[in-house]
Amino acid sequence: MTSETTKPLIETLTVIGLGLIGSSVARAAKKHGLAGTIKGGDLSDAVCKKALEIGFVDEATADLGAAVAGADVVLLAVPIGAFRSVGEAIAASLKPGAILTDVGSVKLAVFTQLEPLLPKGVHLIPGHPVAGTEFSGPEAGFAELFENRWCILTPKSGGEGKAVTLLAEFWTRLGSKVEFMDAEHHDLVLAITSHVPHLIAYNIVGTASDLEEVTQSEVIKYSAGGFRDFTRIAASDPTMWRDVFLNNKEAVLEMLGRFVEDLTALQRAIRWGDGDALFNHFTRTRAIRKGIIEAGQETNEPDFGRRDGKK
Repeated sequence: MTSETTKPLIETLTVIGLGLIGSSVARAAKKHGLAGTIKGGDLSDAVCKKALEIGFVDEATADLGAAVAGADVVLLAVPIGAFRSVGEAIAASLKPGAILTDVGSVKLAVFTQLEPLLPKGVHLIPGHPVAGTEFSGPEAGFAELFENRWCILTPKSGGEGKAVTLLAEFWTRLGSKVEFMDAEHHDLVLAITSHVPHLIAYNIVGTASDLEEVTQSEVIKYSAGGFRDFTRIAASDPTMWRDVFLNNKEAVLEMLGRFVEDLTALQRAIRWGDGDALFNHFTRTRAIRKGIIEAGQETNEPDFGRRDGKK
């Protein structure tokens, strides 16, 4: 869909970090006419050049302070571990009344990293579009990435009303369904729905590669659907996921502890031949997959539309 309004929702939007998510936000904002000017910031001159060549930003620079100057909304699409250094680079250039948001999957750390750095009058509203692929870089983005996906906003209670409303409208027009959460609760939810599954994927793929009895060629040649899907998840950006685990460690360790307890129960059922316990567990968990499909967050089709190499 395209925007039918003549006046953009945001006069100047700046996206810092022009990889998969950042470039997709810029592409979608341009597609829907949501910003009068879209500026890009990235420490890589090559990435800035590529973004301008592709055309999803109007300006691009490696000078992050210059990139945010005059911007009404600044969106950080960089690994959480870089937030402090990016915040230090842009804080003095943020105009009063600007909205600073992000797209990361850890939210408490956003307040910890950025709040002490920001000048008075800047609205810090963390955000998390629950969308992505295993691909990275400015070429990997596409405007439809956020359609029919959830975007979670975690504002602090206070005087951010108008800013929160604008940001929610922005994500809604990008095609997302907006939800509000407390930052701590968000981190706990994402620990079990995203972070621990990624950790398991990295671990099981690593285990397979370390097996002396199984060659790497056999692992690749005989990869069934389950292992193949694990490898897709484990192909995600290492820097981003390193920072996720370091910045959400309490929630991840809590959920990982629960997972280990449940895994031990399954191990016991297998050892003692308790078929009823296994069948009942598999039946209960199978319903979760059905619910995800019915909620429109996945399809029955294998590869989930990734045949074109972009999604």
